[in-house]
Amino acid sequence: MLFALSLLFALAVPPVEAAPAPWYVWASPSSEHRVCAQTSPGAAWRKVAGPYRNAACRAAPYPTR
Repeated sequence: MLFALSLLFALAVPPVEAAPAPWYVWASPSSEHRVCAQTSPGAAWRKVAGPYRNAACRAAPYPTR
């Protein structure tokens, strides 16, 4: 009985696809510094390029929709 319920639950749940978070190039407004990060390094930083597939921000960007 427990096996049947487990099997029913496993078949009823749709598959989940997870992807890594994209990387962006962020620029500091007070200097010429640029960093590659998934989230903003601070409140004043602005996003200038991306999204990219890796932490080097050199790989082919994700396709835009």
